[in-house]
Amino acid sequence: MALLHADFFSDVLGMCMNMDVILPQQTQGQIGMEGKGAEGKYKTMYLLHGMSDDQTIWQRRTSIERYVSKLGIAVVMPTTHLAFYTDTAYGMKYWTFVSRELPKICREFFPRMSERREDTLAAGLSMGGYGAWKLGLGASDTFGAAASLSGALDMADDYRRNVEGADEESGRVSLFRGIFGSAEALEGSDNDLLALAEKLAAAGKDRPRLYAWCGTEDFLYQGNLRAWEHVKKLGYDLTCEQSAGDHQWKYWDEKIQDVLRWWLGTDLDLQ
Repeated sequence: MALLHADFFSDVLGMCMNMDVILPQQTQGQIGMEGKGAEGKYKTMYLLHGMSDDQTIWQRRTSIERYVSKLGIAVVMPTTHLAFYTDTAYGMKYWTFVSRELPKICREFFPRMSERREDTLAAGLSMGGYGAWKLGLGASDTFGAAASLSGALDMADDYRRNVEGADEESGRVSLFRGIFGSAEALEGSDNDLLALAEKLAAAGKDRPRLYAWCGTEDFLYQGNLRAWEHVKKLGYDLTCEQSAGDHQWKYWDEKIQDVLRWWLGTDLDLQ
């Protein structure tokens, strides 16, 4: 595998941004790891970070490069700051960046990345799980599949939990209002995944395959159950799993391997 660190300019955001990219490489002499190349275009996974992190976190907390080394796929890990993958109320267009500009930039920088929606996956954890499903539901012409690990899938509920009844001086109150505006502005909008799923279903367009896992002790578990039931009723192709666990990396390191198997339909031992 090749690991590239890219600093580039975003016209949408008006500032320099960062991403780390794993590309497949055929290797024969690496100790302890097999490297597989790819024929033709690369399938590509956009792997999103959570609230406290940046583009480096999946490499620091998991063995993602080792897991994909035998798969011949590319992995794009962008930084998107603390903006919930949203065109924020305070005016920064992070949704436009991640859903439109970033895939275009990646395909210009790395022409062997496939442009086919069925070859493109969005995946992430927590805030990134919300972002991944949002890409699948809101940019389904680009992303044919989306996978959430411990994702904030019921954002209206997450907003209420962080804002209503909280101290007005709390950083979380100003953060959520700065990103989403009011609760009334959020509910039913394209930032509300439940409403976004309804909108896509009504439009009759291609729908993404969806995957989700959440631990039963996770503070986001009940919101996951509501979101899973909602998209099931709308007829989405959803694979949802739950098991004992809370909100931490020892579960996400394991479950990202399940995401890869689900997406690629492989029984490979990724360890």
